[in-house]
Amino acid sequence: MPANTSAKNAPEERLVNLVVALIATDQGLTKDTILGSVAGYREQSESGASKDALEKMFERDKESLRRLGVPIETIGDWADPDDLREARYRIPMAEYALPADISFTPAELALLNLAGGVWSESSMSTEARSGLRKIRALGIPVDEPIIGYSPRISLREASFPQIQQAIESSRIVSFLYLKPGEDAPRERRIRPLALVEYEGRWHVFGIDVKAQAERTFLLTRIVGDVQVTRESFDASLRDGAGERALAGLDAVAAGNRALLEVNPGTEAALRLSRRASPAEQGIHVPFVDIHVFADELASYGPEVRVVEPGELREQVIERLQRVRDAHGVAV
Repeated sequence: MPANTSAKNAPEERLVNLVVALIATDQGLTKDTILGSVAGYREQSESGASKDALEKMFERDKESLRRLGVPIETIGDWADPDDLREARYRIPMAEYALPADISFTPAELALLNLAGGVWSESSMSTEARSGLRKIRALGIPVDEPIIGYSPRISLREASFPQIQQAIESSRIVSFLYLKPGEDAPRERRIRPLALVEYEGRWHVFGIDVKAQAERTFLLTRIVGDVQVTRESFDASLRDGAGERALAGLDAVAAGNRALLEVNPGTEAALRLSRRASPAEQGIHVPFVDIHVFADELASYGPEVRVVEPGELREQVIERLQRVRDAHGVAV
């Protein structure tokens, strides 16, 4: 069988060879080096495939691996990030591999396997598949039986994929951001460093270009499309960004605490008790954003009553009154 036929019939082998090559390099490999030396591309080149065809194959393979959760990093020209003629590619092991000493119990593996099937959106199913692949790479089976069913989680923030792409490619983004109390959204330009979930809501953590300081933005307050610019930044800024973001949110929540009375056995009791501590008159619940928390509490209706702070109570009452007025309910 001709060499080019076997190469065409084994795209999975070519992808594996590409992953191995990109993991093995610290400095990164240029496209020409990959096309001329990595098995699968090399055979196609030797059989007479044009450079344009090989480059298109490489671009498709890159996207395929990224959809599988393989973090391929592009190291371009700092002076012109869009000039990829001499760009180098690599897979940073810190983002791809699990710690060597990590271990899981059978119950933990079963739970992780279940979690891998939860996400219904493509951007998050990538993360789930990536995590399961890393576990399997340790030689641990993850097919323990699970009793019950797998829920589905939808990702509604339209800005998530664009920001995730910008983080992976270390590009500055701009977007319109509407804060509570402001009449119109304002443009923000940030170096996005991490996407973090906190209290069931997604945030982007990064460096505000104008303020030259770290800031955290709630994705639900982004208005319109996120613009990924041509400006790049040092990828090393992402190191530890997720941990810093969560620590900052924890610090804000520690300084904001609500005293709530909650009807036992209700949805409000179930959801709020997970992050609450007992109090003489009910429960104490920390929160990050008073407006977002007021939205949540108002959604429970009569199941919860805010004792303090007064500002939070007023925010919840205002929301409930708007609902009443919109439906013409007489009280």
